[in-house]
Amino acid sequence: MSVVICVRIPRKLKKQMDMLRGYADWSEEIRKFIERRVEELHRVRVLEEVRKVVEQLPEVSRGTVTRYVREDRDSN
Repeated sequence: MSVVICVRIPRKLKKQMDMLRGYADWSEEIRKFIERRVEELHRVRVLEEVRKVVEQLPEVSRGTVTRYVREDRDSN
């Protein structure tokens, strides 16, 4: 099911869009733009949430990561 949204644009822009109607399917282009933008903003939000979680993690002492990598390599 779909819904209708309404966007107010300048009259001059609407006239230009009307002149180019045969070259573009404005509904489809606007729909695709909104989908891309929503996906982009969703990624931004998820990254912000991940950063908050990472910031709350305790710091590890220097060399810990190197030690873990070496242990992992040696276990194979």
